[in-house]
Amino acid sequence: MTIKDLTPLLDDNGIFSAIAIDQRGALKRLLKDQVTDENISEFKGFVSEILTPHGSSILLDPEYGLPAAKKRDKHAGLILSYEQTGYDKSDSRRLPRLVLNQSVKRLKEVDADAVKILIYYDVDDEVETNEIKHAFVERVGSECEAENVPFLLEILTYNNQIGDEKGEAFAKVRPDKVNRAMKVFSDARYKVDVLKVETPVNMNYVEGLGTDNPVYTQEEAAAYFKAQDDSTHLPYIYLSGGMSADLFQQTLKFAKQAGSKFNGVLCGRATWKGATEAFVNDGSLSAREWIEQQGLSNLKALNEVNERYATPIK
Repeated sequence: MTIKDLTPLLDDNGIFSAIAIDQRGALKRLLKDQVTDENISEFKGFVSEILTPHGSSILLDPEYGLPAAKKRDKHAGLILSYEQTGYDKSDSRRLPRLVLNQSVKRLKEVDADAVKILIYYDVDDEVETNEIKHAFVERVGSECEAENVPFLLEILTYNNQIGDEKGEAFAKVRPDKVNRAMKVFSDARYKVDVLKVETPVNMNYVEGLGTDNPVYTQEEAAAYFKAQDDSTHLPYIYLSGGMSADLFQQTLKFAKQAGSKFNGVLCGRATWKGATEAFVNDGSLSAREWIEQQGLSNLKALNEVNERYATPIK
């Protein structure tokens, strides 16, 4: 397996301090009646222009995000998504799909420093379903290796029998789902360079930290974070998963204290989500001002915590 250069994606300390704004379906829902192609691209442009001077890299999509990529700070690396947003709701298997008019070669040609795909994965799903997903990841990994482009794999876990990945029932099985999935895709056959992952526990259900009925004691949660670290030899970074900025910062500190050697973050909504409400209520200028003030404040606070607790990639 080719060892690829991750340096363009990292800060000067060797840590991922990356901004995610490749959302498409989720961003459309947040923008509500203000959804147009132009507004989506404009919003991504605000995030890129204002926040990338304070981030190591930015994750964008090739469908709406290429104009925003040109607005990023010259020192910020570019990660481009290769998957279509979401999944076919009529198919319970949640199968991944690539953006039809793209390839890793084409993404590289528009200056991508890395390529990311997202898969929804249940390690206990039907063998046939997971074999489709395994082959999908293998295919993208081989493309990235051929083009010598770093490959980031984002894994979101689920269980169709339980449903509601934010609920208490799924919180009880989430540590096992997350950590075993990481172990699967750490195999060399997938050619993954970096895993972008959920925290092993839903932090809203940690006793003394979250606001929901506790599912885990802090000791149990810490053990799950340590088990996550033991599940892979690859660099891994955390996604915010819709957590508030404050809780996500608490999470990074908790993870480090539990023995996690996570290598940084690739954080989206916890940084800029509030700007979508400003856009809907008061227009694009208000959204820009929100990002310049609160969004930048969120990112700087996250960077301070991230730099303190993340483990540099050597």
